[in-house]
Order: sequence, then structure tokens, then C-alpha cells
Amino acid sequence: MDKPMSEYAADAPRVLRDFLTYISTIQGKSAKTAHEYYLDLRLFFRVVKHNKGLVARNMPIEEIPIDDIDIAFLKDITLSDAYDYLEYMSGERPTQQNSSATDYGLNSVSRARKVSAIRAFFRYLTDKKHVLDVNPVSNLESPTIRKSLPVYLTTDDSIRLLEAVQGEYAERDYCILTLFLNCGLRVSELAGLNLSDFQGDTVRVLGKGNKERTVYLNEACKIALENYLPKRLTPHDKDKNALFISRNRNRINVQTVKWLVKKYIGQAGLDTHKYSAHKLRHTAATLMYQNGVDIRTLQNILGHTSVSTTMIYTHIEDSSLREAASKNPLASVKPHTAEKQEQEDA
Repeated sequence: MDKPMSEYAADAPRVLRDFLTYISTIQGKSAKTAHEYYLDLRLFFRVVKHNKGLVARNMPIEEIPIDDIDIAFLKDITLSDAYDYLEYMSGERPTQQNSSATDYGLNSVSRARKVSAIRAFFRYLTDKKHVLDVNPVSNLESPTIRKSLPVYLTTDDSIRLLEAVQGEYAERDYCILTLFLNCGLRVSELAGLNLSDFQGDTVRVLGKGNKERTVYLNEACKIALENYLPKRLTPHDKDKNALFISRNRNRINVQTVKWLVKKYIGQAGLDTHKYSAHKLRHTAATLMYQNGVDIRTLQNILGHTSVSTTMIYTHIEDSSLREAASKNPLASVKPHTAEKQEQEDA
């Protein structure tokens, strides 16, 4: 059954709504992902209409309607249209809408996501819907993304963070930080935990794309839970199964969790600009890998679809090993023959 038009927006044409329904129900994409695809494709259609002269040249991009997009329009799209769109994204697109102080040109990560949406949409039209004979963007390449190493806390910093917890909801907040640091959960996964997800020393985690995985609880997690549950506030009926409850007696939300983590990072004397709730996930992964957890096991713990995503933690280890080698006090010792040769060259 189709999702209601209002779930995506009143201006979404039928072909776009069908695609969003497909990725949600058949591919199991989350509502958030479907909404992001909607926004990305809406902007793509607007830019294409503008570039093709189908609207007044002075009409703002944000005001261009897309409810008239049909198969005939889509059949007229070429690879050049996609390149023109990416050129607009990299040079003219404001990074902050409705701000006079905004920069222009989206970064490669943002542009890569938009390319992914375009490619998925036209692949659907060609391979699933069969309304296009040829996929016009089959050769559209994604912008190169420079992969930076994840930022993480050291073991000592992690202990400092845990020791910084205090206040009326200390048991709850300590439990939140402990699960982050030991289980490598995403923020949304932690906020979504239910009492019924726990069974013995395991917890069932609902990850991206509604994919479930089982995470084992170590002694620190079990003790933190045992200390928190007697202090857990009685929630409103709609959230009676939620593990973490806010002071308003609702399920704690993602933004509150992020705020709590930032608060304790500051109280621990750590850099609030450098560290965040998501960095605690990186911390858990890095510390596990550095202490002998193999990459395939780590992939399952983190819920990564591809092991290539998890491989970034091996680069952290490589970096640490390289730094350790350079700090060895014997690193600068050279054989006498080499020193003599350097003196002669000088």
C-alpha cells in the first residue's frame, strides 16, 4: 500500500512517491533515509527544470514546483543534466539556507549522498519500473571522499568521562555512557532501546535499515544497568517499554542524549568541539580493535553492512603503530657507515 502523500510532501509527483514507497517497503530503508532521498531528488528536479528553461529564469530554486514531473520529463534527462546539477551543488548551492553569512558549495560527502539518490532513482525506473529503456546516469561517478580517521577517546579519557557523571540522574547517564563506550551503539540505537530487548547478557539492537543485531553485555554494562533500573523513572504509558526515560517521563530522544554527552565531556575537561556522542561509538570500536577484537567480529558488533566500513579502524591502528615506532628512543640511531656518508655528503 502506498504511503500517504503527506508523509513526503504534497508536491511529490506520483513517480517519486512510488520510488520512496519502494525503498521503504521493499529495500527496508528508514523513514529518515526516504525523506533525505525525497529532498535530494526534489532539488535535482528543480535544478534541471531551471537549467532547461522550464520555469522563469528569476524564480528562486526553492520555489520551483515539481508536482508536474512525469515520465516524459524523466526520459529527457541526460548525463549532462546530472553533471550540471553537481556543478551547481559544488559551486552555487548555499551551505546554510536562509543565512546571509552562508558559504557556497557543498562538500564531497553531501554531493556523494545526492549522487547516490539520483543513481538509485534512475536504477529503479530502469530495472524495476521499466519505464526507461536506458539509464541516463549509469556512468555518473560519485565525488571522491577523503576518508579521515575517526576521532576517539583514549582509555584514560573514557574513564575521566565516566567519573564526571553526577547529579539527579547520575545512574541513568552513567549507564548511557557505559553502553556507548562498551557496545559501540549509534545514538539512535541507544535512544531506541527497550526493556524487552534485553535477554540475559545480550541486547537486541535495531540498526540502520531496521536490521537487527545482537550485542553482548560485559560486566561493566550489566552493573550499570543493575544500578540504573531501580532509579528508572516511571514513564507515560506510550513509552512504558523504553529503557531510558527523560525527566518528562518520555522516552529519551536523540537530541537529549547528544546534549548529555556533550555536558559530561565538558565536565570531564575534554574538548567539546572534538568529541561527541558519535565519537563514543568510535571510541568503543577503536579500543576493541586495539585490544585484539578481529575486524569481522567488530563489523558484527557495529552493525556495518560492509567490512570495508569497519576497515577504517585498522588504519587507526596502523597510525598508532607508526607513531609508536617513531617515538622509540632508538629511532634516530644509525650505523656508523651511514653517519660517515652523511658527513661526506654535507
